[in-house]
Amino acid sequence: MVLDSLIDISPASSAPITARVGVYACESQPVVLEGLTRIFAATPDLTLAGSSPDSRVALGALENGGARVALLDATGGLRAAFATLGELRERAPQVAPVLWAQELAEIESFRALQLGARGILRRTLPVESLLDCLRAVAQGSVWIENAISNHVAGFLERRSLVRLTPREREIIEQIMCGAKNKDVATALGITAGTVKVHLMHIFEKTGVKDRLELAMQGPRLLGLSSAELVTGPVPPPFAAGEYRVSA
Repeated sequence: MVLDSLIDISPASSAPITARVGVYACESQPVVLEGLTRIFAATPDLTLAGSSPDSRVALGALENGGARVALLDATGGLRAAFATLGELRERAPQVAPVLWAQELAEIESFRALQLGARGILRRTLPVESLLDCLRAVAQGSVWIENAISNHVAGFLERRSLVRLTPREREIIEQIMCGAKNKDVATALGITAGTVKVHLMHIFEKTGVKDRLELAMQGPRLLGLSSAELVTGPVPPPFAAGEYRVSA
């Protein structure tokens, strides 16, 4: 998965679960906490190891052990939740935190993973999803709801795009249409020599080897979806020798 290559999501612990897993809830709403207490009481493999609405108290308890998973309430604000995540990673790295939030934008989800969150869960999801998340995280996995996962993957994919100048993007668009250097120069109002220089920079940035590969990889390099591609006549095939930078 794309997340694996860009974020350190190595398992916090690969040890199998042999007893009830302790979950500590940093939860500010008494009604929600009462519901969690009842849920864990009826769950054979999970137990509520403790709770507190105060993150400082929760951090102290987690530092002293007794819980494998921390369920962090983010309704008090993401800034506070992120601060707790960062401090928890330093003070109790053996604990796997789950961020429990109303909604998270893709960049916020990415930030939570960077800070050590092992699970990201919306508070509107059913109890079964909550339990699935806690069990997966306790076993050393990273659990992200599908909708959030798609957002994060999309964000990371966009971050991984090569940074191209506006002129370089224009040249790639021309190459995708089968234009030669002279045609590119005429279309953009520059010289053929300038086109060659831009192509060398594009090849160096993107790692593509020739014009044909650049034309094929163009949509990905420009971050275009299939719906955004310009449709039109199929350009004539490249002639031998036109795959290089030279005209």
